[in-house]
Amino acid sequence: MFTIDKEAKKNKLIPINVDYMGVRYRTESDLFIFPSPAFWLLEKNLFFLAANSVKKTFDQKYIMRPDYLSYDEYETVVLAPLLMFINRVFTVEEFNLNEIIIPKMSYIVDILIDKFPELPPDKLEVINW
Repeated sequence: MFTIDKEAKKNKLIPINVDYMGVRYRTESDLFIFPSPAFWLLEKNLFFLAANSVKKTFDQKYIMRPDYLSYDEYETVVLAPLLMFINRVFTVEEFNLNEIIIPKMSYIVDILIDKFPELPPDKLEVINW
């Protein structure tokens, strides 16, 4: 049986996870590291992604389920926030469109490789927490 624990462990290994698309913070004690999505990098590449996308008619089975659409398009749920971002949908409740923009996976990977390098812990911003 596929459990949430197994899915979380699998998603942790996926290099295209939106959770890794950002500056991370660490506590002074280095006890915790926090992801913090830096969507300005996606914003900067929004037109690149849009130009390398496919526009499709929105299937009603995906209403309020960007994770299902992400899985059907990319075989992973971790790109659901990216689908919402590129389509200017800010909450799951608004995920009910006439047409949807689906970025091509190869261009998503290009952006992630070029624009979102993983930072070593000593380069993370320290927060007093």
